[in-house]
Amino acid sequence: MVLPFDGGPQEQALRTQRVLVEECGDLFVVRAPVTQRGEAIGLLEVALPAAPSEATVQAVSRTAHTLAFVIIANRRHTDLFEWGQRTTAFTLAAEIQRRLLPASFACEADSFTLAAWLEPAASIGGDTFDYSIARDQLHLSITDAVGHGVQSALTATLCVGSLRNTRRRGGTLLEQAQAANDALLDHAPGGFTFATGLLGRLDLRTGVLAVVNAGHPIPLLIREATAQPVALPANRPFGVLRHRAYLEAEIVLQPGDRLVLVTDGMLERDAAALDLPARLQDLSALHAREVVRVLGDLVLEAAGPTLPDDACLLVLDWHGGHGDTRHTTAGADPHRASTPISAGALSTRTAS
Repeated sequence: MVLPFDGGPQEQALRTQRVLVEECGDLFVVRAPVTQRGEAIGLLEVALPAAPSEATVQAVSRTAHTLAFVIIANRRHTDLFEWGQRTTAFTLAAEIQRRLLPASFACEADSFTLAAWLEPAASIGGDTFDYSIARDQLHLSITDAVGHGVQSALTATLCVGSLRNTRRRGGTLLEQAQAANDALLDHAPGGFTFATGLLGRLDLRTGVLAVVNAGHPIPLLIREATAQPVALPANRPFGVLRHRAYLEAEIVLQPGDRLVLVTDGMLERDAAALDLPARLQDLSALHAREVVRVLGDLVLEAAGPTLPDDACLLVLDWHGGHGDTRHTTAGADPHRASTPISAGALSTRTAS
């Protein structure tokens, strides 16, 4: 059964990442977000015969947090959770593309919050995003393979697989870019293909983001609620020319900055009516997880319900203070959650 987000208590608990207590006739229902490192997995509901004490609410909250780890550990071994997240059957191209995405679309730490989303086209357009955390670094990327369908998904597989392989061998951003370029030149399905991409490596100690832009739309930086494009050196897409060096640039982030990476499906044709910079300014107070959800809905409203091209975005919030500032026992960090929605008769308790 699929439950819609309708502004009710389930949505409020998930969006605000707070434990909600509601009196329902003779029962009191406690709803706690099932969340781990910013990934909102679901909701735990417990019905009690009497009004819960603060200790009981905290126990439900901790149980929900533990449940998140149980789900994460067990979903590796079954299709059940994957099946439960799907509302329509996947095509072969969509199945290939889905396997390229990270297991979690959100990640939260003391110094940053990252959230991403992909709205696929009717005929898959090969868009992907990726990230990986090291001790003092955050690696991230967003890519867009040319074409549609299985051919595009195979191009994306070559591109993302090469980027991950080089990254996991300790390669620099420039080495990752060159390896992806060579992979598409050497193994292109159909003889020729290419992909655009933007690769980043964030130093979590300093907030300096090294980037390589391979023919991709430039990112937007939201600073003090104002959105501005970030100028970057122009590089060729992956798979176009073999012998030409890629150029690296740096973006120096300040605490409170938000960086937004998108594919052209968020910018072109009917999606252009979205006016992304203006929308991002309007949404600057929301948690990154909420931003990608809202923008996903808005691009479907502007260009859907069937998109002509994939629409993909990645939102990175930089908080600073790497290593010692995040404190939470359940749910997301309440200081970085969305502004609570009016709950009527509901009472709210923070999840940590």
